Amino acid sequence: MNDEPNSPQLYLITPVGAAASTVGPLLADVMDRFPVACLRIPGAGSEEDLGRICDLAREIAHARDVAVVIEDHVQLALRHGLDGVHLTDRARSVRYARKELGADAIVGAFCGASRHDGMNAAEAGADYVGFGPCGASVLGHGETAEPDLFQWWSEMIEIPVVAEGALTPALIGQLAPVSDFIALGPEIWSESDPVEALGYLWR
Repeated sequence: MNDEPNSPQLYLITPVGAAASTVGPLLADVMDRFPVACLRIPGAGSEEDLGRICDLAREIAHARDVAVVIEDHVQLALRHGLDGVHLTDRARSVRYARKELGADAIVGAFCGASRHDGMNAAEAGADYVGFGPCGASVLGHGETAEPDLFQWWSEMIEIPVVAEGALTPALIGQLAPVSDFIALGPEIWSESDPVEALGYLWR
C-alpha cells in the first residue's frame, strides 16, 4: 500500500427532485469551480424526469471529462449513455448490473455501515463501495459508518471506497486520509449558495 497521505477526489450528487432547467446552471457552475471526479444522479422521480436529468447531466459532465452514474436504474443508464450505476441494494444487483452494462461500465455499491456487505460487493465485481452516513442521521437504519471502517477498508481492500452522508468539515478531515472519494450533495444543495457551501466543505 502507498504510505503517502491520501487525497480523496470529489464525488458530486445532483439535487433530488430538481427540474432539469434548474439543475443545469447549478451543476455547470459547481463543476467549473471544483475538480469533480464523478457525478451521481439520485434515482427518485418519474422515468420522463429522470431521462431529462440524465441527458442534461451527461452533456455537462462529459464536456468536462467527468463520469456520470445513476442510482439503481440500469436500463436508464444504458438508454441515456451514462457511464454506469450506483446501486443502493448493497451487493445484490452487482452481477446483474455488470452483465447488462458490460465490463467497462462503472458499477458502484452503497453498503451502509456493513463491512460484510462491502466485501460481498467487492467480490461480486463492484468498481467501488460506498459507506455512510458518516455523520449523525435519522435516515436508513440509524447506523453510522465510523472512521474505523474506512481505516480498515483502506488497509485491507483494494477496491476504492466512497464516504458519504451528513458530512461536515471535521468529518471530511478525519475521513480524507482513508477514503478515495468524498460524496457531497445534500450538504450543499440545501444552502442558498451551493458553490460557497461546497467551498466551505471542500478545502
